[in-house]
Amino acid sequence: MANPMVTEPVAEVDLDAIAANIRVLTELAPTAELMAVVKADGYGHGAIEVGRAALAAGATSLGVATIPEALALRAAGITAPVLSWLSTSGYAEAISANVRLGVNSPRQLAAVAAAAREVGRPVEIDVKVDTGLSRNGVTDAELPELLRDLGALVAEGAVRVHGLFSHLSHADVPDHPLNSLQLERLLDARAQFTQHGIAVQQMHLGNSGTALARPDLHLDVLRPGLAMYGYSPFDEPSERLTPAMTLKAPLTLMKRVQSGDGVSYGHTWTAPHDTTLGLVPLGYADGVPRIMSGKFDVVIGDSRYPSVGRVCMDQFVIDLGDHPRDVAEGDEVLLFGPSLGWRPNAREWADAAGTISWEVLTSIGSRVPRGYVRSGAY
Repeated sequence: MANPMVTEPVAEVDLDAIAANIRVLTELAPTAELMAVVKADGYGHGAIEVGRAALAAGATSLGVATIPEALALRAAGITAPVLSWLSTSGYAEAISANVRLGVNSPRQLAAVAAAAREVGRPVEIDVKVDTGLSRNGVTDAELPELLRDLGALVAEGAVRVHGLFSHLSHADVPDHPLNSLQLERLLDARAQFTQHGIAVQQMHLGNSGTALARPDLHLDVLRPGLAMYGYSPFDEPSERLTPAMTLKAPLTLMKRVQSGDGVSYGHTWTAPHDTTLGLVPLGYADGVPRIMSGKFDVVIGDSRYPSVGRVCMDQFVIDLGDHPRDVAEGDEVLLFGPSLGWRPNAREWADAAGTISWEVLTSIGSRVPRGYVRSGAY
């Protein structure tokens, strides 16, 4: 049987897999709303398409890092609540587009309030508290000042408080004691809001890791990122999640080399015997890490073939063996996707590169077109 053919590289995204993962997360956190995290262009999958699929499957809101990401969702016609939690400018445009803003300090609170006055409508905010990640978020020392200023701004009508949230430093280690401590610190901040007469509608702390292993941290809203794309943050994969992206490219060239011939830059690999090489038109500019050179396999048909030599900016080489059968130029080369027990997935790539699945997925470059399918398999 002939192998599938492709004419150009593509990162194919199964929107039914996204929907299935959202339904799994909803089952795991039945008392919490789901905020589907679509920052970094939906972890490389396409924020608009993934956002629509997640909302249709039961998510109630979307989360992004930056205001431009939020505005792109609005421009695409998405009207669901959107929270942008990492921004330093563009507040007026965000307020005009009904984007909820994360506030990380008293200084930022003053800036978003000034933008609200400029626009002539209140800004809706979620206040982020630093409970132990020591990244962004209001510190214990800053909280009294923020609450004083916030009380005045709420009374003025410039600001409306929607949520109170934080971010875990050890969500991928479910039993780490700091997870429970961060919850305590967030609850303490909520108590201080109450003491100052400032109502909070929702609290959120949990992410993919807590969805899978810490139901006590779900609170009012769960913010899954990696899990909605089909991967677990833990060492062991979750059989309930389905990877949504399949990265594939055509086999553009086959050529014979002789024993002793060096391959690619620096000849880090030398053919141990006469063999046939194949060329794949993706490289480190497309998200195939150079550090993985010679450490990963691809699939053609029903067989895995090793990459050999250094990954280049635009291409890499695979060893097809001395007498490759049932392989031809134009055949589909699968780099990663749902593993089906034996095919590579993004987690295998992460292990080979010494990194994490998040980085693998978000590193697939803009030169690689995204294609969207509805497999109907889930």
